This record gives sequence, C-alpha cells and structure tokens, in this order.
Amino acid sequence: MLLAAGLGTRMRPVSNHTPKPLVRVGGKTLLDWALDIAIDAGVTRAVVNVHHLGDQIVAHMNARTTPEIVISDETAQLLDTGGGIVKAMPLLGDEPFVVMNTDGILVASNETPLARLFAHWTDAVDCVMLVHPRAIAHGFDGTGDFFVDADGTMRRRGTAASAPYVYAGAYVIDPKIFANAPQGAFSANKIWDRLLAAGRMKAVIHDGAWFHVGTPDAIAPTEAALAAKGTAQ
Repeated sequence: MLLAAGLGTRMRPVSNHTPKPLVRVGGKTLLDWALDIAIDAGVTRAVVNVHHLGDQIVAHMNARTTPEIVISDETAQLLDTGGGIVKAMPLLGDEPFVVMNTDGILVASNETPLARLFAHWTDAVDCVMLVHPRAIAHGFDGTGDFFVDADGTMRRRGTAASAPYVYAGAYVIDPKIFANAPQGAFSANKIWDRLLAAGRMKAVIHDGAWFHVGTPDAIAPTEAALAAKGTAQ
C-alpha cells in the first residue's frame, strides 16, 4: 500500500496545484520512485489511497502498465496513516503487505530495500520496519525516531535529545493487526506503539541512501545528490 492521500502541507505552494506524490524529483514523481522500488522487489499489485487532488493521482496511475494499481478513495474523508490502511483492508488481502510513504526516495545498495524487509520477516514479528541512520539521511532535520539494538529491537526516542535512526517510509505488517483497529482517522503510530510494547516489531537498517523530500526547498538539493550518485532519470 502506498500512502498518497496526505494534504502535503509542508510542500506548499507546490502542493496547492500538484499533489505531493506527483512532485517530480530527479526526473520522475515521488510516487513513481516508490512504485519502482516496489517492482524491483517483485511487488505486482499496489493499493494507492487518494484524497487531495486525487483525480490527478488516478490519472497518473492509469498511465502506468505495472504494477497493477487499485485506488482506495478517501475523497470524502482523510483518514490519516492508520485509518487509510483500515479502509483499504478489503483490497489488501489476508497476507502480510508492504506500506510505503510517498514523501521520500529510497536508493538501493546491495539489495532492494523491500527485499531486505522480506528477508527479515519471521513468525516472531508482526511488523518489520525500514529505518535509516539519521546522520546520513538526506533532507532530514529532525531529532530521530528510534534506537535500534543489534537484533533489531526498537525503542522510541522518548525523552532523549536525539535518536540515531529515523523511519525510512516502508514497513511490512501482518493484516491481523488491524482486526480490532479503530474506525475513522487515526495515526499508524498507535499500531506501532502497541507492537513495540508487545515486542512484535523489529527494525531493518537501510544500507542504501534515503532522501526525505518534505518541502519545496528540498527538491533541488535532492536532485543534485541523486545526479551525483548517478540515480536521477
């Protein structure tokens, strides 16, 4: 599932007329960067939720031939990162699935980022999350999200001044986790906190590059860095 229904508030004024997932960076849209990473890992079907300027996203998806695209329409009510998944559950099926943001660009190193997540999936977890070292996260100026132990055990930053890892916009999760989830709008953080407390969530450290594209000012530096790495289109 690709989360493409946000308002893109920090991307204004660009997002006043272009939905953030369709902002072009390094030769293609943020949404296409995410879809191409998914295809590289063998994903053949994607559910994309839409709200703000959703008709533009639908039209853009109709122009793609792969993967198969299914739209989850949130035009009537924006449901946030957790509620959007709950609404889309009938489209996602009964097997573990990937959730991806569309406000960043993942660049593979030795293996695709999603393949790394798949390789770490076991019966001992209900969620495996991709994280990236904060110190080398392009365009990210926050204080970090998690501490990560050698075995992948995760802890929130809590009251610490900073944490060494940031959520890199992708995770695999078991659909059973949403069986008793609330209806309406809510953040996926509520789900994550429950899994962290139960010890059912692990981290995988991304070994490639990650570019957070949160504002218009982030576009040009990201394009320059992508070009330097030879990954721009």
